[in-house]
Amino acid sequence: MMGSTVVEVAIGLMFCYGTLGLIVTTLQEALAAAFRLRANTLLAGIKTMLNDPGFDGLARAVYAHPLVNPHADGSLRDERALPAKPSYIEPAHFAIALVDSLWQAPGDFVQLGGAIDAIPDPQVRKAMLGLYGRARDLQQFQDMLAGWFDNAMARMSGAYKRSQLLISLLLALLVAILFNIDSIHLFRTLWQQPTLAAHLGDIPDELNAAALDAMMALPIGWTSFPPTLGLDFALQAAGWLISASTAMFGAPFWFDLMQRVVRMRGTGARPDDLPLALRVEGKIAASATTTPR
Repeated sequence: MMGSTVVEVAIGLMFCYGTLGLIVTTLQEALAAAFRLRANTLLAGIKTMLNDPGFDGLARAVYAHPLVNPHADGSLRDERALPAKPSYIEPAHFAIALVDSLWQAPGDFVQLGGAIDAIPDPQVRKAMLGLYGRARDLQQFQDMLAGWFDNAMARMSGAYKRSQLLISLLLALLVAILFNIDSIHLFRTLWQQPTLAAHLGDIPDELNAAALDAMMALPIGWTSFPPTLGLDFALQAAGWLISASTAMFGAPFWFDLMQRVVRMRGTGARPDDLPLALRVEGKIAASATTTPR
C-alpha cells in the first residue's frame, strides 16, 4: 500500500509539473515571437561585435546585404527601416556579407587588406587585421570571419538563454499563483487521497484541452480569494516557489520521468508481495510442466 501511494503521488506531481512546463514554454514562445526576441538579440550581438551601436557602419552594411537580409533593398537608413530582421544568419553568409561591405568593388586579396586598414573603429580594425594576417587566401579569411562570428554568437546565445531562464521562472511563478499550484498542498492531498492521480497515464505531447482538464482534476486552484496572511499563506507562497522552480527543468524532463514511473505502476505486484498460497501453487504448476514423462 505504501509503495502504491508513493507511485501515485509521484505521478500526480510529475504530471502537474510537466503540464506547468508546457504552459510556460507556450507562453515563452508566444512572447518571443511577439517581441521578436531572437531577431533583436541577434541584431544586438552583431552591433556589439562590429562596435556599431548606432547602426550606421559595418552592422548596417551587413544587414543590407541580400545574403543576410533578402527583403532589404540595399539602402537601409536606420534600424526602423529594416523590413524584417532575420532570427538566424549562416556564419559563411555573414563572412561574405562583411567582406563585400569592405570592398566597394571586388578585387584581389591584397586590396582587401587596404580596405580593412581603412576601417575607422580601431578595435574592429585590429581584430580583422589579425585574422587577415593569418589567412593565406580569401577563402581562409572568410572561414576565420565565420569562426569569429560563431564565437561572438555563442556568447550572445549564453546571455539570451540566461535571460530566458529568468523569464521562464517569472512566468512559472505567475502561472503558479494564478492557478494556485501549491506543491506543498498538492503533495499533502495526493498523499491522503492517492486515487486522485490514478487516472493519469497518458503523456501529453502538447498543450491542449485534455491536458489542462487532467491537470485541473488535481487538487489545485483557488477555494477562497484573497488568501489570509499568516503561517498558512507563508507555506502557500513556498509551495508556489517550489512549483515555479520545477519549470526550470522543462516539460520533457518531467514527462520522461513520469513515463518511467507509469511503466513501473503497470508492472503489477512483485512475486514477494503475492500471497504464500499463490506462490506455492505457481511453483507446483511450473514443476509439473517441466517434469519429463
